[in-house]
Amino acid sequence: MTENIDNLVTKAQNGDKWALEQLVLEVQDQIYHLSMRMLVDHDAALDATQEILIILITKLSTFEHGSRFQTWVYRVATNYLINSKKVQSREMGLSFPMFGEMLEAGLDQNAIIDPAPSPDQAVLLNELRISCTMAMLLCLDLKHRIAYVLGDILELEHIEAAQILETTPQNYRKRLSRARNEVVAFTSNKCGIANKSAKCSCPARLPDAIKQGRVDPSNMSYAVSGAPEYADILRQVTHVVNELKVFKLQNATPKFKTPVDLAARISAIVETT
Repeated sequence: MTENIDNLVTKAQNGDKWALEQLVLEVQDQIYHLSMRMLVDHDAALDATQEILIILITKLSTFEHGSRFQTWVYRVATNYLINSKKVQSREMGLSFPMFGEMLEAGLDQNAIIDPAPSPDQAVLLNELRISCTMAMLLCLDLKHRIAYVLGDILELEHIEAAQILETTPQNYRKRLSRARNEVVAFTSNKCGIANKSAKCSCPARLPDAIKQGRVDPSNMSYAVSGAPEYADILRQVTHVVNELKVFKLQNATPKFKTPVDLAARISAIVETT
């Protein structure tokens, strides 16, 4: 993209259809990645991304260039992801104790933790590692989940994150701290990558995960192009301690990109409404 994003916004606000479509192309991956980390489901994330883009386009005239456009995009997106009835209806009421029980159910006690698994096995283990790491965040309620994603996944400054969530920096830091403490405590206790003494490990969990359909060998949903490899993460985590292990694991996921170009689709929807 050679066009300055502020220029694109101004042109789009003045009715330039090309600029509007370029603007959608510019932000769709940003929104989709955020939605994936919040919803942990490709179809749900794509649906949310489309809904958010429609809101962005219809409200674009209200953007007054008083902040970074990216900040405004995140504000619109997070408002939808927290308050949408469609998103709220998908919440399963999952808790960390419940998730821990799910992980430890069906473990293969005889599984061998091979430090150098075959390439095919490594991909499956990576699929499980990423999906489990991401699903863990579903144990947080939406407000604490979004605080964690903005702060520890997207690594936004606290002041900007507070602006996005329309709260004070102090309140945001409290919310992030609580979310982080819960994720760290659970990971440190339950995850075999972070804690070798934990009951659950990816090799022990994999057979049941495949049986239950949570890992599909014919369809990799999370271990996609750009995802850090399983063996690399094992090596990296051994060299860090405590909270850094959790930070490393939560950030060792691909940057999810929208599977389809939404620009033309969104333009057509808006034109007919």
